[in-house]
Amino acid sequence: MSGDRPLERSDLLARVEVSLSTRFQLAQAGDAAAYRDFLEELSGHLRAFLRHRLAQAPDDVEDILQETLLAIHNSRHTYRSDQPLTAWVYAIARYKLMDFYRHHARRGALNLPLEAADELFARSDTEPMQARHDIGQLLEELPARHRLPIMHVKLRGLSVAETARLTGMSESAVKVGVHRGLKALALKIRSAT
Repeated sequence: MSGDRPLERSDLLARVEVSLSTRFQLAQAGDAAAYRDFLEELSGHLRAFLRHRLAQAPDDVEDILQETLLAIHNSRHTYRSDQPLTAWVYAIARYKLMDFYRHHARRGALNLPLEAADELFARSDTEPMQARHDIGQLLEELPARHRLPIMHVKLRGLSVAETARLTGMSESAVKVGVHRGLKALALKIRSAT
């Protein structure tokens, strides 16, 4: 990974997925600090996403942001760890945005399109924080038994069985690799701050 070249969109999205997923899984296991970090990082992405979509209604951004974060909090038990976290978050954010559009459509105030999920995570209002946490570089520091399962299961969205076939690892080794790799990434992130 070169520090001289700009990040490719896919690299950025992969880093965001790993960062958010790592923190969210630790939060699901009861780590309150990881949950605060998850919400802080996610808020930056959501705020940028909403500001871009609601340029005609900037005063509503924070309200919709809070509604979306509350919906994510209340729905956190529905997240399936074998799916990309960013896709799950996008579905919730899109639903809240659609609610807003429907509410305002009667007044004819807004007529804005909804784009793909990667638009939500393509920018953030917390870029300096992300720069400190170069997840991609941290991921490269992990041993292959942890890095490969995270890359295939969490970033590419492959199933555990597909990842096992692809890497030659057993399914249980893939599961353990994801779990231990995310835990190691979280420790690296914490020690970098």
